[in-house]
Order: sequence, then C-alpha cells, then structure tokens
Amino acid sequence: MERLEKAMRMTMLTVGITGLAVIYFGFFYLQFNDQLGVTMPWYFLLSPWICVYFGLKQQQQIDTIAWLTKKFSFKK
Repeated sequence: MERLEKAMRMTMLTVGITGLAVIYFGFFYLQFNDQLGVTMPWYFLLSPWICVYFGLKQQQQIDTIAWLTKKFSFKK
C-alpha cells in the first residue's frame, strides 16, 4: 500500500510540474500573440499547483499551509 501511495504522489508531482510548464507557456503565448485574439482565464494558472500540492507528503502539505498562512496574515 505504501508503494502505491508513493507512486500516486510521484504521478501527481509529475503531472503538476508538466502542467505548470504547459499552462504557463500557453498562457503567456496567448497573452503576447495578438494575432490569435484568444486569452486564457488567469484561474487556469492555479490548477497545476493543486496537483503539486497533493503530490507532496503530508508533513510537506502541512508546512505549505502554515507558510501560506504566515505569508498572507496581516498580524505582526
């Protein structure tokens, strides 16, 4: 069962990282290519990060949420 979980995490990381490259390249290509007249919504840029997040180990996920909370909290 542990091997299956590790394989699924690696698959999610691979899909997420590949998705980052493809979606961000496509987003910027469409933004700067005026001849096509097509744009991609900005929220598509978030979807590969979801795969990357779920590809992390549980402790890394917890650390990521803690970092984001600390980063975007206004308390000092």
